[in-house]
Amino acid sequence: MQHVFKLGEHEYQVALSRARQGYRLHLGERSIPVNLHREDDGSARLTVNGVSERVHLAVRGDEVFVHLDGASHTLRYVHPLVRLARQRHAAAEDEIRAPMPGSVVALAVQAGQSVTQGQTLLVMESMKMETTIIAPRDGVVEAVQVEKGQTFDRDALLLTLAPEKTA
Repeated sequence: MQHVFKLGEHEYQVALSRARQGYRLHLGERSIPVNLHREDDGSARLTVNGVSERVHLAVRGDEVFVHLDGASHTLRYVHPLVRLARQRHAAAEDEIRAPMPGSVVALAVQAGQSVTQGQTLLVMESMKMETTIIAPRDGVVEAVQVEKGQTFDRDALLLTLAPEKTA
């Protein structure tokens, strides 16, 4: 079964199947061996096509936050109904919630400000790792629920988006 995942601005149709050792990621015509092994220290070892890297992962619902080589990435599962709603210009992602407990390092937006998909909303810190929270779609920041330096729990509401008003 094909699934759609979003990484940054790009959506990828992929399938995952079991292999003798680990899994195979099917991306278009390519079939790539992959495996993920959890370590005792909370990190994980991700092996892609024979190359192994240490990663830190945090999962919240359909989002996986990956810290790899000093950079943070958000991998988001795109449900088929959400894709359909987006095609119909419906607002599918209005609440921006914390993927893990942490604190606000920087706020890049304020209430009433227009944002575009992929734009930085805020930067948070958790376990000495910084994670950039980006806008999942175009819209207007309806409310900012946190301030710089404020701490919060996992799944705390950070800010809300509203659809752009058309004239």
